[in-house]
Amino acid sequence: MSRARRLPAALSAALILAVGMGFGRFAFTGLYPLMVRDGVLSVTGGSLAASANYAGYLLGALLLARSHERHAARICLMALAGTLLALVAMAIPAPVWFAVGVRLLAGVLTAMVLVSAAQWLLQRMGESHGAPMMFAGVGVGILASAELIAAGNAFGLGSAAIWCVLALAGLVLSLLAVPALGREAPAASRHTANGTGPAPELPASIILLVYGLAGFGYIITATYLPLLMKSGLGAIDPLQVWAAFGLGAAPSCFLWHRLHLRLGGRRALALNLLVQAVGVMLPALGDSALLYLASAVLVGGSFMGTVTIAMPAARAVAAQVRFNMLAAMTALYGVGQIVGPLAASALRGLTGSFIPALAAAASALMVGALCCLPLRRSEACRSELAREQPQHRSCR
Repeated sequence: MSRARRLPAALSAALILAVGMGFGRFAFTGLYPLMVRDGVLSVTGGSLAASANYAGYLLGALLLARSHERHAARICLMALAGTLLALVAMAIPAPVWFAVGVRLLAGVLTAMVLVSAAQWLLQRMGESHGAPMMFAGVGVGILASAELIAAGNAFGLGSAAIWCVLALAGLVLSLLAVPALGREAPAASRHTANGTGPAPELPASIILLVYGLAGFGYIITATYLPLLMKSGLGAIDPLQVWAAFGLGAAPSCFLWHRLHLRLGGRRALALNLLVQAVGVMLPALGDSALLYLASAVLVGGSFMGTVTIAMPAARAVAAQVRFNMLAAMTALYGVGQIVGPLAASALRGLTGSFIPALAAAASALMVGALCCLPLRRSEACRSELAREQPQHRSCR
């Protein structure tokens, strides 16, 4: 296929994430209540399937811990094909262990998609400016899958048929995205990708810690929001509130990218996590459609912003570590996502309410925000250095 017929690299990466994450991962959140309604899954079976997905996400990140950017395009292709098969497999009537196994595999594939797509665009192609568009693809995928699920439900389709509709839509998006994966980056872009970009602002240890806390912080809302909305919505379909989650995520990547450029990585990431913490806590304030909608928009409008800020920051320090920084971040995010639902279940069992779990998630996000802020001594030191001679720049 000629270059003129290929989509821009960032747009192709966005479509890859729309399928791999928006469909392959987050569609289950919207379909979970429908599968329970259809008797395909019990609430317990659905929880097991969700937990298996998070475990698979961690496993997928660990498998790519030593992967090289030159293999990223091939891994994207494999993960996309596997994701489409996993979508179809969820439509097969089978015992609960089968759904759990499929969701485990889907989690592995989701991590592969995220890490390899980011490696391909940010490192192989050297297009760090394309990060907002790429990560916006997750929100587009959540929005599109939620609307397809809502439309299928409105037309009386069962959950199995809706899984097939999602697989077909995912196939169309994949066919649009994959031709660009064969493109070679210009030599200048490769040179930039290999370590001559901007100096890192956040150290690797802070990036990894904060990213793990972010995984714990957002996952309770992302997992349980449709189940929390059983009352208080009136005639509003809970799936439309979940669609608002995706609608907030898509444009937010561009907003947080601009804030990153204006405020710097530390302050932008701290602000991002604080906004997310507020969104996580809103459902604890009452049982109303307005609070649920605001929570969906704030969390949806900030959780992919975390990725938009953190992934390019990780690329800036990638040459300073001996492991795949993007895979390590994804693994810690996966650990947070596994611990989050377990903590939520334990706290709900003790208190009979989701409010303590929401408070724990918001607290983790606020701790992450504090970790991002520079120490006042470091700030004062930098101000002093700006006025002094260059030889004093060893001060930290």
